[in-house]
Amino acid sequence: MEETLAFADLLRLMDERSTAFRAAVAAAPSLDVRVPTCPEWTLFDLVQHLGDGRRRWAATVAAGPADAPPAMSAPVAPREREALLAWFAASTEELLAALREAGPDRGCWTWWGDSQSPQTTGAVARHQLQQVAVHTYDAQVAVGAPQPLPAEVALDGVDEFVTTCVATTAAWPHQPAVIDYHATEGRSWRLWFSADGARAARLRRPVADEGPEVAYASARGTANELVMFCYGRIAMDSLRLDGDRRVFDQLIAWEPEA
Repeated sequence: MEETLAFADLLRLMDERSTAFRAAVAAAPSLDVRVPTCPEWTLFDLVQHLGDGRRRWAATVAAGPADAPPAMSAPVAPREREALLAWFAASTEELLAALREAGPDRGCWTWWGDSQSPQTTGAVARHQLQQVAVHTYDAQVAVGAPQPLPAEVALDGVDEFVTTCVATTAAWPHQPAVIDYHATEGRSWRLWFSADGARAARLRRPVADEGPEVAYASARGTANELVMFCYGRIAMDSLRLDGDRRVFDQLIAWEPEA
């Protein structure tokens, strides 16, 4: 079974995606350009959101194990583009520095306490890589130059999403179900949904469903397409779907509260 990305690679890729994000913003005709994949935001709003997140997670990592994130006032992002890009670069470095100082195994507060991801700085780095990667795609869409995620980011992104954002102890309110995701790069994942919640696992090879009493569906696409589907950036029909499509509708609409 393949391992997840090493901590040093997570930090390297986060820095690379942040550079790509700044390049997209720099290429825009205006910071007032709308972001089609985040329709209520302008490009300025997107930069402010992502930069604010870097600083808040830096403070959370630096605080160590805690029952809640540290209280922070909202940072003020400058409106002038050059200053805004410098502010965002500083926000990114603040998070990277906090992660380097803490190392991958230190505990800290996270919002995914009942998922399959640990409450550690390593898990924070993994999730924050995906945040900047997907928002880099958003910025690229806004300037008309979308690019697929690097393969190593996308493959880890599917795994990170299903274990962090889907896996939960909250009861699945529908018929028990199984969903498989198959990346054309050769990696697969399975999700089980039941009254006990949702759990995820990486598969060595595609397998059949678990019986007639279980609703079964699968989605196939590139790892980039799977990540973009998971984050609502592309439609379900962009993937090759098999089985009971209603399960995907149920999953998209599901908002579990453990």
